Amino acid sequence: MAFIQSPPELAPQFEDDRVLTRYLERHLPADVHAKVTPGLQHLGELAAGRLYQLSIEHRLSEPALTQWDPWGNRVDQVEVSAAWREYARVAAEQGLVSIAYEREHGGDSRLVQFASVYLFAPSTQTYSCPLAMTDGAARTLELMAEPALKGRVLPHLISRDPDQAWTSGQWMTERTGGSDVGLSETVARAVDGGFRLYGTKWFTSAVTSEVALTLARPEGNPPGGRGLALFFLELRDAAGRLNGLSVNRLKEKLGTKHLPTAELTLDGTFAVPLAGLDQGIRHMANMLNLTRTWNAVVSVAGMRRGLALARDFARRRVAFGAPLSNKPLHLDTLAGLSAEYEAAFQLVFEEVRLLGRAETGELPDAARRVLAVLQPLAKLVTGKQAVAHASEVLECFGGAGYIEDTGLPALLRDAQVLSIWEGTTNVLSLEAFRAMQREDAASLFLEKVRGHAEAAKDAHLTTVAQAAIAGAEHALTWLKGAVGTPPVFEAGARRAALTLARSMALALLVEHAQWELDQHGDARSASAATLFLSHGVDLIGANGLALSDVQALALG
Repeated sequence: MAFIQSPPELAPQFEDDRVLTRYLERHLPADVHAKVTPGLQHLGELAAGRLYQLSIEHRLSEPALTQWDPWGNRVDQVEVSAAWREYARVAAEQGLVSIAYEREHGGDSRLVQFASVYLFAPSTQTYSCPLAMTDGAARTLELMAEPALKGRVLPHLISRDPDQAWTSGQWMTERTGGSDVGLSETVARAVDGGFRLYGTKWFTSAVTSEVALTLARPEGNPPGGRGLALFFLELRDAAGRLNGLSVNRLKEKLGTKHLPTAELTLDGTFAVPLAGLDQGIRHMANMLNLTRTWNAVVSVAGMRRGLALARDFARRRVAFGAPLSNKPLHLDTLAGLSAEYEAAFQLVFEEVRLLGRAETGELPDAARRVLAVLQPLAKLVTGKQAVAHASEVLECFGGAGYIEDTGLPALLRDAQVLSIWEGTTNVLSLEAFRAMQREDAASLFLEKVRGHAEAAKDAHLTTVAQAAIAGAEHALTWLKGAVGTPPVFEAGARRAALTLARSMALALLVEHAQWELDQHGDARSASAATLFLSHGVDLIGANGLALSDVQALALG
């Protein structure tokens, strides 16, 4: 009989995940842990079963744009797959946005929410994107909208009823660029009761959403970011007619192909300002902090999914007389992937834990200031990790990892965007240091790294812990010396930011590893900390090139 290779399979994704289950055991109060575990188990079963199968069956079911009806009317209707509609239903019913606003678990509500997102996201073809923007819009409306608007819209954004639940878009990017939002060209002209918007939005993800937040410049405002205002709009009226906008095309992307990303023209789109008529970028901070947190959680979730598939395949795939799970070289590869994933998980879920406490007023001021730095750092480092991790995972499958109908290439194609949207690595490196200066948080950040690292008691872990502290110290020393020379600071900001992020991740992993040794006699996280350190934590380098040499090399 001819040999037929068995495809990888997923076990129920909650019980199969030591890192998640142990983290929740450690950080959730016992009563909360007992209450939320059945729901997380159910999501883990969906993620390994029906949702995962839908993502495979509808691999080719991309959204389609119909611009005109048979009688010549402009309709700009975007159709999504049955799978996408099912993801929307499950997301609403499981409360993937609402958990955070019901606040049933107080300061732990964000932790419960993002544990749910982490299980859901890898099986749902980037449906996490509209959920992230909906969460960001809900928080923005909760904090800034006038009572009538908030009372009408917010219940839809956080509803558990699929028939009542809305999603939101976030429209920032224009032809002038994404990161330099101050160059936005969209104009807002005052009319009775609001404004009409005129301009082009070059990338608008989740264009099937009911509402959106966007930036525009009220007529007469100065150029630059300060002259922009934050607006709320609804895409269609009660009769289903578009609100002064047209969908020019759906973007053809490398990945996230099931996410309807469109190019829009606004030609009199009615909108209302949310928080005054200027400082729009600052007013979007709550939304951006949340969407970046979603980005980081999805990055870690994707790493975990790739690892789960690769581990199962290693037990099934026989080569050179034995399963790959018996091959030391393959095991070394999987262990390295596990180490990167575990460190990333600890960093991201610490940010989530602090975020939940901040939203309920339970976070001390010092920790709040560190959180402002952690948010861009967690996004930038995990976005980079997710791409490298997915590439290595595909290699674990050999040629099958390169074949589209296995579903595996989507892991890499969808990961690539995670380092791009919501701020590229370079942009977020600068933002992290601006936050550190604004919050006067350098010493507080180092204190936090030390506090986690010094929880180590195991002799081997203490050595690893010292490397985490040394990495953070080196990055902050470099920052202090470079900040007075802007070109030098900017050239090294990426390496310094990655060093701070990896140092914090290692310190958190060390602390968790010590807890696992104490509570479970389990050394796997301690081994992960050792391997993670061997991959490099301090990325600044002892001897940097002169800026002129960097420029000459970069530009050829």
